[in-house]
Amino acid sequence: MIHRLHHNAYRCRDSEQTRSFYEDFLGLRLAGTLEIKETKSGRKTETLHTFYEMGDGSYLAFFEAPDMPFEFKIQHDYDLHIALEVDPKTLDEMLAKGKAAGIETRGVSDHGFIHSIYFRDPNGYVIELTAKTPAHGRAMDPAVNGAREKLERWTAARQRRTASVA
Repeated sequence: MIHRLHHNAYRCRDSEQTRSFYEDFLGLRLAGTLEIKETKSGRKTETLHTFYEMGDGSYLAFFEAPDMPFEFKIQHDYDLHIALEVDPKTLDEMLAKGKAAGIETRGVSDHGFIHSIYFRDPNGYVIELTAKTPAHGRAMDPAVNGAREKLERWTAARQRRTASVA
């Protein structure tokens, strides 16, 4: 049985710039670092793996691995974003804090079941802070929200589109 998320890991350009954003700006404590000198396959490396702790005990983690090529690019929300839950008061405070700090800041977006704001971190990743609305429980309950049926309709329509192109 899977209990919960332990960590999600991403590449970073600069561990200190990443620390400044996640610890100083977002308030996630730098909880651990691993200096990796050799991979499990025996390849020599100079990699730093950092872990930032969230309120539930899970972590966001980053690898700074200058000896391994990686294409950093500005991510579109649909390609990759990291969504972190906060309370509504914190959402408002962080929106003001991001704007005051000159960090790329968007929102508030009302998605019905959540309200979201968005930042861009030093690595180009979109960071979403989200606060649940009273509609959240029902919107995320597959017994009433039709999630499976919507997925099945989507899949059937995609298959029809693909067949008509072929």
